[in-house]
Amino acid sequence: MRTTEIVKVDSKGRVTIPLVVREALNIVEGMNLILIADTDRREIILTPLPSIEAKLYELRIEVKDVPGALAKVAGRLAELGADIVISQCTSIKRGEFAECVIVVDVSKSNKDIEEIKSELSALDVVRFIQARSLKR
Repeated sequence: MRTTEIVKVDSKGRVTIPLVVREALNIVEGMNLILIADTDRREIILTPLPSIEAKLYELRIEVKDVPGALAKVAGRLAELGADIVISQCTSIKRGEFAECVIVVDVSKSNKDIEEIKSELSALDVVRFIQARSLKR
């Protein structure tokens, strides 16, 4: 289901998330959201975070642009106990390589982020990977 609402930015750069949207996404006072600003597409994505205990990392992964590449990465993350919170992939050079930005919660994984990077790097579709902590 999609909901479209128009909101106004106040003098401090704030917007109010309409009640219908908050209720639909179960957003409550004090909850944390992740904000991703895509300057190329001129869009903002807000996603509710799973929990206060989340250990979030942004993974920037360059993969071969072949069918199933993203599925291999997502499958390996699942095997490692990393929960994908949000992902966005774009084909950079069709048939050659793509870039994926994936925010993962590793709080339930028995691997640290360096081990997860190493495991992902071993996949035949991964060309490059970078991780950045999203501490709150």
